[in-house]
Amino acid sequence: MLMIFNWGCETDEEFLTRPPNQILTVEQAFTDPAQVLSIVADLYSRQFSYYRLNDWVTFGDFNEAFYAHTQGVTNEFHTNTTWPFGGIRDFWTTWDYTYIRELNLFLERIENSPITEDLKSRHAAEVRYLRAAYYLELAQFYGGVPIILASQNYDFSGDPSYLQVPRSTEAEIYDFIIQEAESLQELLPADDNSKSRATKGAALAMKARAAIYAASLAKYNNMITPSVSLSGGEVGIPRERAEAYYNTALEASKEIIEGTAGSYSLYMKNPTNLSDNFSALFYDKNANPEVIFADDYLLKYRTHYFTGANQPRFGAEEEEGGALNPSLNLVQEFELLDNTFSPIPTTDENGEPIYYESQLDIFANRDARLAGTIILPGSNFKSRPVDIWAGYQLADGTVISGNDRGDQRILPGKTIEQQVVGFDGPVEGAVQNAQMGFYLRKYVDPAPGSGQRGIQSEIWKIKYRYAEILLIAAEAAFELGQPDISASYLNMVRERAGFTIPLQGSDITLDRIIHERRVEFAFEGLYFMDLKRFRIAHRIFDGASMTKENLLSDIGKATKRSTMPWGLWPYRIYHPGSENDGKWIYKEYLSKQVTGADNWQLGNYYSNIGNEILNNNPKIVRQPLQ
Repeated sequence: MLMIFNWGCETDEEFLTRPPNQILTVEQAFTDPAQVLSIVADLYSRQFSYYRLNDWVTFGDFNEAFYAHTQGVTNEFHTNTTWPFGGIRDFWTTWDYTYIRELNLFLERIENSPITEDLKSRHAAEVRYLRAAYYLELAQFYGGVPIILASQNYDFSGDPSYLQVPRSTEAEIYDFIIQEAESLQELLPADDNSKSRATKGAALAMKARAAIYAASLAKYNNMITPSVSLSGGEVGIPRERAEAYYNTALEASKEIIEGTAGSYSLYMKNPTNLSDNFSALFYDKNANPEVIFADDYLLKYRTHYFTGANQPRFGAEEEEGGALNPSLNLVQEFELLDNTFSPIPTTDENGEPIYYESQLDIFANRDARLAGTIILPGSNFKSRPVDIWAGYQLADGTVISGNDRGDQRILPGKTIEQQVVGFDGPVEGAVQNAQMGFYLRKYVDPAPGSGQRGIQSEIWKIKYRYAEILLIAAEAAFELGQPDISASYLNMVRERAGFTIPLQGSDITLDRIIHERRVEFAFEGLYFMDLKRFRIAHRIFDGASMTKENLLSDIGKATKRSTMPWGLWPYRIYHPGSENDGKWIYKEYLSKQVTGADNWQLGNYYSNIGNEILNNNPKIVRQPLQ
């Protein structure tokens, strides 16, 4: 008892000066290489992207898809007429200078760390990469923002003015990102096997993207929307700088293409089925040569429910899915393999329905990326046929359908009820089914259990891939007056999609460049940025209702109106004794829930800077036209 008493006694001084056993000091954290690595890993995990797998709603705006998750979400996106300056749900905003401060603090603290110089150099370069990457996100939203490269500390004097940094010019923010990338490409390893840590390839890819964005802003803002600018240059890049930026983008892309950063190439593990091959690109983590940099996930440690929210509803692990329904607007942009654009053919030249033996026949001879991006009626997912059809059509044109997925009715001449609508829909007004006639395939995980809440998915979110580098090179070459070189890069990407007739230099137009990016990068977050940098959004989303004639015309044109999402519903013919009995017809369809026509204001080209930010720092000027 005496021993226990003695051991249990502490003086007040000893008690108060005990070292914490749950919190590391800065010195402790930066002494241990494992702790330093854990800090770097945390900074990686907090990367920002406009589109986020753990927030599936960010994937489908701009009528690329219909939101069929809940009635509330549907109303949010399809009854609006004008986007707010921060986007619906403020998706077009981020202002995380706390993250920037922590990146700066890391760079300051690592300098005095006793870990090896090699580790210090590698980690410092990685964190500089993350900082530049976040500034690129800010630039794409806001134009010029304050560039802060050292941690700030308040002296409690009552005067915070010395902490208030004005916005840089839009050109300065892109110049900073490009210069950082140029420095980092010499400091980071040229390791094409490393996909979730910064490498030379990732630095070059960031440089190419930043340069092509700056170039197009310099050219097209001055050409199309000169009023979207600020006198101090916080928004607006001088027109004469465009050519230099295009050259920078082309040079950075060529370095990756020529192999100086590692051996990257287009994913082609399944050349016999190019649609499956394209789909696999987004979930195959085994020696994937196309992925340059990705935000990674791992089962049991870091997962997301994107698959559970978006996979076909029928037979899903949790009987959930179908949140995002790709629209016919997007589907028909995937061109025919003879390099021509055409609506999905539902009627003949006389306006009569075309009858198809198989549901998939209507999509035949099209860009393989269509079926690699979108789950089509008549296809399979997770070894199960998807069941998408809207009802039976009788000989007199009457449609027999149901009010819920898989409903049954008695058909004429029958005595027993039978299924009259697909278990995957479409059913008007019903949530979580294929209301547009399609499901999403890209980023939807085919692995068993990936749609189960207790397991979820470990599919990574690809931030840079080789196809983007080829298309950046194609765009830059086109803008620099090198159409034949541009065509060669475009053809590399198109060949993987099944095209056998190469484009010639004379075929290359800005419409072709924008179109190729749209179908290659659908649901990857790049369409939003392309809408902004090419200054085409206000022409596409002009606030006018979208008629069927609008839908079926101007396919392949970058400024084609797309103010409402349309669908395509399959119907089975019920006409016993007729040669068409059991065949399929399709009808273009506009949901009754789509009541608003999207309208893009010129002020939407830059995201709103909130009043709280402006009030805290009067040196920050407001955005134009807001």
